[in-house]
Amino acid sequence: MELGRDISAVVTGGASGLGAATARTLAARGVRVALFDLDRARGEAVAAEIGAVFCEVDVTSDTSVAAGFEAARAANGQERILVNCAGIAPAARTLSRSGPHSTALFEKVILVNLGGTFRCLSQAAAGMAGLEPVTASGERGVVVSTASVAAFDGQIGQAAYAASKGGVAALTLPAARDLSQNGIRVMTIAPGIFETPMLAALAAEVQESLGRQVPFPSRLGRPAEYAALVAHICENEMLNGETIRLDGAIRMAPR
Repeated sequence: MELGRDISAVVTGGASGLGAATARTLAARGVRVALFDLDRARGEAVAAEIGAVFCEVDVTSDTSVAAGFEAARAANGQERILVNCAGIAPAARTLSRSGPHSTALFEKVILVNLGGTFRCLSQAAAGMAGLEPVTASGERGVVVSTASVAAFDGQIGQAAYAASKGGVAALTLPAARDLSQNGIRVMTIAPGIFETPMLAALAAEVQESLGRQVPFPSRLGRPAEYAALVAHICENEMLNGETIRLDGAIRMAPR
């Protein structure tokens, strides 16, 4: 799919981090972008900066997601690109001194990270399926979701997060197979340790220590590098049904 002014995209979690970087990259390539996020202040600021549309959306709600797509499509037309970046990453051990892992917390992480990804994917696909193809092969759209290396190398305290991101990775192939008849591709990126708002809150020496754990390049990943891979996935029609690790060859230790 060639990126440009005749293409619209929706980026969930677009107010910060990987989502904001992706929104900026797509907008710079001429794509009409809509941002889904709960953080209205940051979302509106990013939208104003890049000429995008902000929609306050809770990805755990069918009605909120549907309203977001309705608003985005009214402003930009039917999206051909969906990038799922919305997510949370609380840490808790399966069993700690205070007792077993909170089931409510576990379910919340699954609801946001996995449920939100599927909810947006399925609603976007329903809209994309009615579009005219944009390539000779019949491509109508592409969905890029965000897992994590925790899906494969989950650390201590990441039971809920790793399970949710493992679900996103496992969802990729069957969703791609389901949507192949509609000309919609489904891909997932599994980032390693990236410069995100969560890591930015850590001391500089802690960030440097984390970066040194990456074999090469020995630094934290940059959100723009994630966004560059999203753009390539959109443009490379043979990328489908796969999860790509974007991690500098790191394999996470237990802690």
